[in-house]
Amino acid sequence: MAREFSRTNRISEVMMRELALLIQHDLADPRVSMVTVSHVDVTSDLKYARIYVTRLSGFDSEEAAKECLAGLNNAAGFLRRALAKRVKLRIMPELQFRYDTTLEHGFYMDELISKANADIKDEQDPDPETDKD
Repeated sequence: MAREFSRTNRISEVMMRELALLIQHDLADPRVSMVTVSHVDVTSDLKYARIYVTRLSGFDSEEAAKECLAGLNNAAGFLRRALAKRVKLRIMPELQFRYDTTLEHGFYMDELISKANADIKDEQDPDPETDKD
């Protein structure tokens, strides 16, 4: 029961909420448009925080994802200072941004399931010549 609400989990939740607001409202870099924070992992010693981000519209290419991460890493100092003003911690973790591919993987899996269901429906389709009168 104590592990459910550990300090690092609570800090991760607060950081995720505040970083999402900071990126959306205070960051003016065009490379970082439409980015959402999907998850934050904070180490137990609070030295590092891995921030997993994704874009709502997805990325056109691998280069667009790298540019977005470069923009976020360039703004990491600004975001860390702004986060320190909003969240009162003795040590503010160093921010490390990563691209989260789970959303794209989920869309791919959904597409595969839809295709499999369509194939099964085609196989089980009754003979159109029989009438139910």
